[in-house]
Amino acid sequence: FSGGQGYPHTVEGKPLMTDHRFHDLEGASVFITGGGSGIGAFLTDGFLAQGANVAFVQRSDATGFVDEMAEKHGRAPLFLTCDITDIARLKACIAEAEAAHGPVTALVNNAANDKRHTTEEVTEEFWDWSQAINLKAYFFACQAVVAGMRAAGGGSIINFSSISYMMGNAGYPAYTTANSGIYGMTRSLAREFGPDRIRVNALAPGWVLTQKQKDMWVTEEGLAAHLDRQCLKDTLAPEDIVGGCLFLASKASKMMTGQSLVIDGGVVVTG
Repeated sequence: FSGGQGYPHTVEGKPLMTDHRFHDLEGASVFITGGGSGIGAFLTDGFLAQGANVAFVQRSDATGFVDEMAEKHGRAPLFLTCDITDIARLKACIAEAEAAHGPVTALVNNAANDKRHTTEEVTEEFWDWSQAINLKAYFFACQAVVAGMRAAGGGSIINFSSISYMMGNAGYPAYTTANSGIYGMTRSLAREFGPDRIRVNALAPGWVLTQKQKDMWVTEEGLAAHLDRQCLKDTLAPEDIVGGCLFLASKASKMMTGQSLVIDGGVVVTG
């Protein structure tokens, strides 16, 4: 499961943002991949509401969203056009964000693509494309922020994964392979950079009903079957993921690293 297009003002009458304040995020330098649509747009909104300075990258044009955020919060996020599979461009965008806001102290690797596929139809080119978006870009974004975080005295890296690999889901094996790789990478980097007070955690959403999911993959039968597996019987909306991400970015989780935070309504069991 993954994010997608669409940034509605309200979802089923519920407020978009968490009411909780993480005061240490005020003035923080935050970098989000895919931060202008789907779950990423809600993350950008959530960090701006905390007073953070947000830069985000996205392939598609997000100027309308930037204008909306500027009107809502009185300041705009820094939007940089980037295909995250272009590692040189991704690193350049991180450098530009650091020039604007100071060393990145919260990196959110959020961008992903969960295109459906079967094993038999996967070509080498498709495999490489899927890993480039869903895993490779995460690693090199982490690599690019480490020096700045070290100089700043620490930081938080949040790698979005998914419960799909934990469930053993069929229908996108290249994607679930990358998801499990994200968790392995997260644990290794947490160990490597812990002495620098750089925390690295994974965040695994369940089936978040972004507009992309609704348009492409949600069916009445499929959703009913998934809700039957959830302990909580409400569907997940993008704003339900924001609070957990803010928590992982803030000092409220300062002794938490190498972990996976699952927000899925109670489908999978960890530990």
